[in-house]
Amino acid sequence: MPAHHHHSASHAHHGHPHEVGHGRAFVIGIVLNLSFVAIEAGYGFYADSMALLSDAGHNLSDVLGLAIAWGAAILARRAPSERYTYGLRSSSILAALLNALLLMVAVGGIVWESAQRLVEPAPVMAGTMMIVAGIGIVVNGFTAFLFMGGHNDLNIRGAFLHMVADTAVSLGVVLGGLTILWTDATWIDPVLSLVIAAVIVWGTWDLLRQSLRLSLQGVPRGISVSAVRKMLTERPGVARVHHLHVWAISTTQTALTAHLVMPEGHPGDHFLAETQRELRERFGISHATLQIEIHAPGVHDHSGECPLDHHGPGHDHRHEGATHEGHDHGGLPHGTGASHPLR
Repeated sequence: MPAHHHHSASHAHHGHPHEVGHGRAFVIGIVLNLSFVAIEAGYGFYADSMALLSDAGHNLSDVLGLAIAWGAAILARRAPSERYTYGLRSSSILAALLNALLLMVAVGGIVWESAQRLVEPAPVMAGTMMIVAGIGIVVNGFTAFLFMGGHNDLNIRGAFLHMVADTAVSLGVVLGGLTILWTDATWIDPVLSLVIAAVIVWGTWDLLRQSLRLSLQGVPRGISVSAVRKMLTERPGVARVHHLHVWAISTTQTALTAHLVMPEGHPGDHFLAETQRELRERFGISHATLQIEIHAPGVHDHSGECPLDHHGPGHDHRHEGATHEGHDHGGLPHGTGASHPLR
């Protein structure tokens, strides 16, 4: 007697963290830093300081980075549509990646100019260099303060790291200017620029790795797929778990799809709601889609039971049957146990 399939897909919309409104922080940060870039670049040319010019170039990339992050935060709040069923939430991931790449480009320019200055040293007006960098400490430190509290959002964290790095860089320029005043060693200026470049790379590398991982739909940091699989397998009535996928919808939201094999029958909406709640509380997965499969007695291989396994070898089943906003399950049949508890 053929096995009967009951496919139940449950979507968890509980606890979707709305992106924190940092609009005011972005406006203040952009205006302050753009003004400071103009001042720093002008005095950098005046004082012939490679350290000031390097920091001004870095700050200019930060202004662009803040604008990108702000734009992504706005786009992430766009409502889902027929074409973009998740909305534009993933734009925050692209913004974080672009921010990291911009910083790396800025580092390349700093290293190039510093190397040339090492070959051909030039006198530096250390006093002017220290005063301007001191202003930078205040501007960048205050801007970083505006983005404190957004560390759970990779996009906001990227903006915060930009500002923290700038504050540290400005402090380094002040110390470098003081050293030049004491020793009159002009080679300190380009060496200091190289140290600035190293600090930027150190602070950006992790952001680059994380944003690249998320843009490739990798599992977000802090989530163990094996732990998620173990938790689902240990749920009452679950015999097996397959087609398990975890990925980031945005820099603040994580999604999951999984097929749960439950030979004893559909467990009901309470089971689905409790499972989703545990996924959210233990792993921070706020958007879970669970499909229930009821296999025939004695069937131990899901390959003959799961409709997704009847597609060709090129089939990508990550989102099959999981278009969340429109509840489109890709044509998969629904049994009487289909449930959509939307809260």
